[in-house]
Amino acid sequence: MIRFDDVTVTYRDAGAPTLERLDLTVPEGELVLLAGPSGVGKSTLLGAVSGLVPHFTGGTLRGRVTVCGRDTRTHKPRELADVVGTVGQDPLAHFVTDTVEDELAYGMESLGLAPGVMRRRVEETLDLLGLAELRERPIATLSGGQQQRVAIGSVLTTHPRVLVLDEPTSALDPGAAEDVLSVLQRLVHDLGTTVLMAEHRLERVVQYADRVVLLPGPGEAPVVGAPAEVMAVSPVHPPVVALGRLAGWAPPPLSVRDARRLAPPLRERLAGLTPPSAPAGRALPAHPPGPGSGPRPGLLRRAVTRLRPPPSSPAGAGREAERTPEAPGPAPARVRGLGVRRGRVEALRRVELTVGAGETVALMGRNGAGKSTLLGALVGMVEPTAGSVSVGGHTPHRTHPRELIRHVGLVPQEPRDLLYADTVAAECAAADADAGAGPGTCLALVATLLPGVPDATHPRDLSEGQRLALALAIVLTARPPLILLDEPTRGLDYAAKARLVGVLRGLAAEGHSIVLATHDVELAAELAHRVVILADGDVVADGPTAEVVVSSPAFAPQIAKVLAPQKWLTVPQVAAALASAPAPEDDR
Repeated sequence: MIRFDDVTVTYRDAGAPTLERLDLTVPEGELVLLAGPSGVGKSTLLGAVSGLVPHFTGGTLRGRVTVCGRDTRTHKPRELADVVGTVGQDPLAHFVTDTVEDELAYGMESLGLAPGVMRRRVEETLDLLGLAELRERPIATLSGGQQQRVAIGSVLTTHPRVLVLDEPTSALDPGAAEDVLSVLQRLVHDLGTTVLMAEHRLERVVQYADRVVLLPGPGEAPVVGAPAEVMAVSPVHPPVVALGRLAGWAPPPLSVRDARRLAPPLRERLAGLTPPSAPAGRALPAHPPGPGSGPRPGLLRRAVTRLRPPPSSPAGAGREAERTPEAPGPAPARVRGLGVRRGRVEALRRVELTVGAGETVALMGRNGAGKSTLLGALVGMVEPTAGSVSVGGHTPHRTHPRELIRHVGLVPQEPRDLLYADTVAAECAAADADAGAGPGTCLALVATLLPGVPDATHPRDLSEGQRLALALAIVLTARPPLILLDEPTRGLDYAAKARLVGVLRGLAAEGHSIVLATHDVELAAELAHRVVILADGDVVADGPTAEVVVSSPAFAPQIAKVLAPQKWLTVPQVAAALASAPAPEDDR
C-alpha cells in the first residue's frame, strides 16, 4: 500500500538530511502510529506519502515513495487526492470554504461525486464526529478543537484508501479524541482503510495502533514493530508505560485497563503513603536589564496578539489606562460574573475566577466550552457583555496595550501569530529588545526549551512543536506577572513538555501567575495547583487538582485511573514515594 525505498529527503540550507536512506512498508488495512521526538522528520515522512514533499515544501527527495502503486515523484498531490486524504498539524491551512457543511462537501465536489452521494456522506460525517450542531457555523468562529474535527471530517467524506494524519488529536478534548480514534479504527477494521498517523500524545493512541514506527532521531533508521515491543525501548512513551517500567511489568501495559490488572501489588505498596508535592521548577536564566525599563511597545505584536484598537481619546496613545477599583493588593487576575456573547452563541455565562500570585490554574473542558474566550477576556482581546475582568488592577479591554503588556502575556494556539523574523536568532533579538531584557535572554530560554536548534534556522522550517516552544520563549522573555497559555503542549514531545513544566514551575515559584487552557490531562496533573472545568460557558468545577481530576473519568490522568481510589497523579510522584518506602520482596 505504502512503500519507501531508500528514501532521503534534504531541505535547502539544511546541514543534514531530515530522512536518510529510509526503507519502510505499510500494508493495507493497518493503523500505523509514527512516533518520535520533535523535529526527527515525522511530518516530512507523512508529506512524502501525500506528495507534499517535495512538490510543495521544496527540497530534494532521493529514492522512491509509492502509494497504491503511484510514484509520488511523478504524481503531484492533486493526482493522489482520490487515494490519499491528508490532515496536517494546522487545520486553518486546510480550509477552503467558509462554513462547516461546505467544507465537508468541498473535497467530494473536486472529485466530481454525485450530489446524492455527497449529501449522504456529509450527514454521516456530521454524525460520526459530533458536528451536526455546527453544520451552518462559519469555520472562523469555531474553537481550535472544533476546527480540527472539521478538517478530519473533510477528508473522511472522500473515502480515501489512505489517511495521513499529523497530530490529529492535539487540539481535541479527551472525549472528542476517543470519538475520532473510534471512527478511524472502524475505517481500518470495516473498510480496510490504511491510516498513517503521527502523534505525540501516545497515551491517547498507542492502544489503537496495529504497528508503531519509531523515528529515534533525524536521519536514523526507524524501529518498527508491535506497539508493546517498540514502547519497551522507545525514548518517548506514555505515562502508563513509564509506570510499567518503574514497577517492572514486562511487557509494559499500553492501556489503563491492562495496567489496572497488574496494579494491585503496587497499590498495596503505596497504601498509607502520601503523594509528595511537586518538585521545584527550573529557574529562568538571570539577565541584567537592557536599556530602558520594562517591556517595549514592540512586544505588543507578540504577547498580546490581534488586540482591538486602543480606546480613542483626544490624547491618543497617551491616554492613561482605566483602572478598576480594587481593594489594596489586587489579585493578578479576577473575573466576576463574566458573560461573553458572540453573535447567537453565549460563549461565557456568569464566570467567577480569581488567580493568586504564584498560582497555576488549568482551564479544562470540551471543545467550544469557552476556555480560549476566557483567556481572550483576560488579555483584552474579548470585550465582556456582562460582568467584569481585572488584571493587575486594570480592566483589560479598556487598557492601552502599552500598559497592559506590563501585566499579562499570551501564547496563542497558533504560534505563527507571534513569529515574523527570518531566523530564530532574529526573533530572539527582537524579543530581548521588546522586553527590555539583556541580550541573549531569549536565546537562553530557547536553549532550555529547544536544545540543538541552530540560531540561523528559519521559524517556518521548525516543526509545529518547535515553533510553539519558540513562541513560548519569546513571551516568557518579558516575564509578565500573568502568563496565559492556550494549548501550550500541542506538538511537543514528552521531553519538551518536561522542560516546559520545569520552566513554568520556576516562574510560579518566583510569584508569576499562570493560566493555561489545555486538553492535556497529564500536563494539568503535573503542573496545575487548581483545575477549573468549563462546560457550555459555565464553570462546573473549581478546586485542587487532585480532587477535581481524580473524580472525573474524562479529565483524570492515566496514573490516577490506574491507581484509583488512591490520589496519585504522576509517575514522578509514585517514584518518589517508592524511593522512600521499604521495597517488598516481589512487586510483580
